[in-house]
Amino acid sequence: MVEYEHTLDVKGLQCPLPILKAKKALAQLVSGDVLFVIATDPGSVRDFDAFSRQTGHTMLESYERDGSYHFLIKKS
Repeated sequence: MVEYEHTLDVKGLQCPLPILKAKKALAQLVSGDVLFVIATDPGSVRDFDAFSRQTGHTMLESYERDGSYHFLIKKS
């Protein structure tokens, strides 16, 4: 597993809130930092994939575990 500096728990939130909160959290980080996001919205898989492509941040890992979706995003 990739090491990360910050965790963002957006369980229970629906689109677009997980993306908006991740965007705000990433704005507080420095380039190279990794944000670990935990979500429960099934649409977040598609949303975070598109978000990372559009913003230039790197999706290091994306997986589902026990009904939660986990994302490791490296700030560009």
